[in-house]
Amino acid sequence: MHEEQLDRHPVRCPYCDAPFELLVDRSEGSQETWEDCPRCCAPIQLRIEVSADGELESVTLGRDDDVL
Repeated sequence: MHEEQLDRHPVRCPYCDAPFELLVDRSEGSQETWEDCPRCCAPIQLRIEVSADGELESVTLGRDDDVL
């Protein structure tokens, strides 16, 4: 993990609408992963898009039954 490629990205839980900061590691490139909500513990799907030059393009959150 490279400290200079870590971004704090403000998001809201798609279940309970709680705001929290997601720590995104751009050095991993584009990815799909899961994160539990820090408030309600529900499983959140994440789609993280990183450009070829390493810039964060988008972060999409969804419920566990959503198709991202």
